[in-house]
Amino acid sequence: MKDITLKEIASKLGISITTVSKALKNYPDVSAQTKAAVKKLAHELQYTPNSFAVNLRTKESKTIGLIVPELVHHFFSNVVNAIIDEAEKNGYLVIILQSNESLVLEKKQVELLINKRVDGIIMSLSNESNHDDHIKEICSRNIPFVMFDKIAKLSNCSKVIINDQKAAFNAVQHLIDMGCKKIAHIRGPANPQNSVDRFIGYKKALEKNNISFDSSLVYTCENVSFEEGKTFAEQIINDHNDIDGIFAITDLVAVGVLAYLNEKNIKIPAQIAVIGFSNWFMSQVLTPKLSTVDQPSREMGIESFNLLLEEINCHKEGKTFKPRTIELETSVIIRDSTMKIVI
Repeated sequence: MKDITLKEIASKLGISITTVSKALKNYPDVSAQTKAAVKKLAHELQYTPNSFAVNLRTKESKTIGLIVPELVHHFFSNVVNAIIDEAEKNGYLVIILQSNESLVLEKKQVELLINKRVDGIIMSLSNESNHDDHIKEICSRNIPFVMFDKIAKLSNCSKVIINDQKAAFNAVQHLIDMGCKKIAHIRGPANPQNSVDRFIGYKKALEKNNISFDSSLVYTCENVSFEEGKTFAEQIINDHNDIDGIFAITDLVAVGVLAYLNEKNIKIPAQIAVIGFSNWFMSQVLTPKLSTVDQPSREMGIESFNLLLEEINCHKEGKTFKPRTIELETSVIIRDSTMKIVI
């Protein structure tokens, strides 16, 4: 069934195409009778505006692209929901893509969004990605662009982040305050900036408290998964039978740690205290409840969209937009997994 055009509606009603267009847009210089007739026929013929033609005319698609490493993660799902809510309030649709932590897939998705002529792109990088050609391509085309959470520091675009070094420092400092003296760190892969920064924060907390850094206490995830949490917890216990604290890169990994320790009847936190990162909703319903760093995920989504919208509007108005970085505050949420009695 072919698409109905304004010309066909105009021909059937014996009026001009301009009058049909104005009637559908409720222009005041078209009579109420004509408007009613046009809208009635348009409904009967199942007329829909040609969005491609509208986009060419207005140079807007009213869509934005959003690329995240994964959707099932509590943190990212909260960010996505916040961006969708803000986009809807402002008349935008969101094309959501998942890179699955793959640089190859991420590059294809960026190319797709550019070809779709989206009005802007919001992205959290995959673990394999950095200041790569596809990121440079977005910036060189002057497409409004915001990175959040996992970013490339060298990219000239707006960013919404937390201070991962400070947040990790505070998490490890809490373990030390609870009496921990030998703390293992299950970190993320070497590439994502937030993984690097959390590792640096861990080391700085040890240094401040005159605890020697021991590289054998650091275990590196590839997939940042529950299974790795369990596996590394077993390795940590086998390698260091005097360990008394574990700081995990995310709550998902920390939950794997808790699962292994519970299976082995190792008392948490009396023998080993555990803290995660992100404040996943499951962290409140575990036994014991998991201490963690609260990442303001919804606020991150809202700020990311609003930064993008600001840049989009600047472009529409022919103004120069200067990229900027918004840093959101975090806090340590203290729960049962670290509540040691300090003597």
